[in-house]
Amino acid sequence: MRNAKIALGIISKRGSKKQPIERIYRLLYNPELYQMAYRNIYANDGAMTKGSNDETVDGMSMKKIMDIIGRVKTETYQWTPVRRTHIKKSNGKLRPLGLPTWSDKLLQEAMRIILEAYYDGQFSENSHGFREGRGCQTALEAITRKGGWKSVKWFVEGDIANCFGSIDHEILMNILKERIKDNRFLRLIENLLKSGYMENWKHSPTLSGCPQGSILSPILSNVYMDKLDKYVENELIPKYTKGKRRAENKEYKAIMNQIAKYKRHQNWEKARELEKISQTMASKEPTDPNFRRLYYIRYADDWLIGISGSREEAEEVKTQIAGYLHRELKLELSGEKTLVTHARNEKARFLGYDIHVLHADTKHDHRGQRIINGAIGLRVPRDKMQAKMSEYMARGKPIHRKERTINSDYDIISQYQSELRGFVQYYLHAYNAHEMHNVKRAMEMSLAKTLANKYKTTSKRIFDDYKTTVETENGKYKVLQAKVERENKSSLIAQFGGIRIAYDKEATITDAPKQIYNVKSQLIDRLTRKVCELCGTPGETSMHHVRKLKDLSKSGRKNKPEWMKRMIAMNRKTLAVCDSCHNKIHSGEYDGPKVC
Repeated sequence: MRNAKIALGIISKRGSKKQPIERIYRLLYNPELYQMAYRNIYANDGAMTKGSNDETVDGMSMKKIMDIIGRVKTETYQWTPVRRTHIKKSNGKLRPLGLPTWSDKLLQEAMRIILEAYYDGQFSENSHGFREGRGCQTALEAITRKGGWKSVKWFVEGDIANCFGSIDHEILMNILKERIKDNRFLRLIENLLKSGYMENWKHSPTLSGCPQGSILSPILSNVYMDKLDKYVENELIPKYTKGKRRAENKEYKAIMNQIAKYKRHQNWEKARELEKISQTMASKEPTDPNFRRLYYIRYADDWLIGISGSREEAEEVKTQIAGYLHRELKLELSGEKTLVTHARNEKARFLGYDIHVLHADTKHDHRGQRIINGAIGLRVPRDKMQAKMSEYMARGKPIHRKERTINSDYDIISQYQSELRGFVQYYLHAYNAHEMHNVKRAMEMSLAKTLANKYKTTSKRIFDDYKTTVETENGKYKVLQAKVERENKSSLIAQFGGIRIAYDKEATITDAPKQIYNVKSQLIDRLTRKVCELCGTPGETSMHHVRKLKDLSKSGRKNKPEWMKRMIAMNRKTLAVCDSCHNKIHSGEYDGPKVC
């Protein structure tokens, strides 16, 4: 059987050349592909979450992989209906979430690897959602980078109503059939789309959409939405692109000529007076009818268009996109979220940022030229900061989080720090990032009150006992710190604070794409070694999984069983064990020998 790495490399090359692919169903016979899939998803939070049956990643084995391959070969693999649950969105509405079984997740990930290898090189450069090496930060960087959207006058904020849930199965399958010439592979995808869901123990069919929670949904939605990308790039951008540069402002040019004349005559007072006037004027003609531009960016179902032109043209573009989506993809724009906003006087909302065009005649470079006017600026929205602060406040004041007082000081401080760091680091692109100090202060007071509530003392006493100064690469910071001493090991230290909260244009996510073709890893070596890591018996093994390693350390047991000690010592959430040991672990009967 062909090496999975080589096969995926060939598929990737054909994809980059937009050549059709055939007989890819046979790739699903390769155990290496499932090992890659297992390595990619075993650590996900959902790996230990049950679908519509009790199967989870716990008990993963080569035998399970071979069982899936056997059913795929005979085309008897049956997708299990997902278990549907609902999660709250930021606006308070509920979003349906499908929870597949573990075997379905593993097969879907194997299929996703194949589809991503083929399609990723064909996707638009303006598509940033659900792609390796791309994300929110790369999308924002594309908007703000030098020479980007600087001439924009209008924004069209786009949002597709219930995008994932409205994807038409027939249209999606027809799009896939354009390049994939393998009916068995296509049939497997189609059966997945129609497998339905279980809610309150009642089975319902899925007539449209890719269920959120499905591993294949992101890549399939990108394949679907790539049609919109191509429409905008091939139809709208050429239509609304005109001229090389804006015409010069004649009034501005006349004043500059007068300034030059007065300088020649050494009339410096008059020259300075005219220079002040020139600084309030545009150097280029803002309404030049021979200059038009249209810019486009998309992240999942959210997209943003920037237009250099009139409001009428912006409304026209919005109407044309709405018509294309309805006519070709059977999707509808969200009326309340699809807006046309003035780029300078209003702010568009995209990926959680407020976006607008900057204007400040007083900002100059070393040459005395205005450098901000027309550039794209990003702001942390006030409502986002207020919403974050409200998690730690009541009636306008910081409060303690009583549900956290059962945790150790180390865990309490670590959790607050993690929440602060995640919020701050996402918004460091914003020029008003310094305003997030208010968020940090609210969280710090909430943290102090949480610790004070735990020890029945005052916040002042907490600050006295926990505050210290630390040295970082950005200077000295005052932080709240907890330390856990460990025998023969370095201390564990948790700190709240010590983060630079200020605008940083270099704060971008630059994660390199994963080497999805690299099969070997310690996890797979342990799975395929076929030796029980508890009793040492050679033979078939399966992987015992736990949700979090720290749960074992603070399990409350004085005399921990050997399997638990072994996982703690290995610092691993997985343990390769034989069937006998695995059954004893789950029944609480394992009393095997120590393994040195």
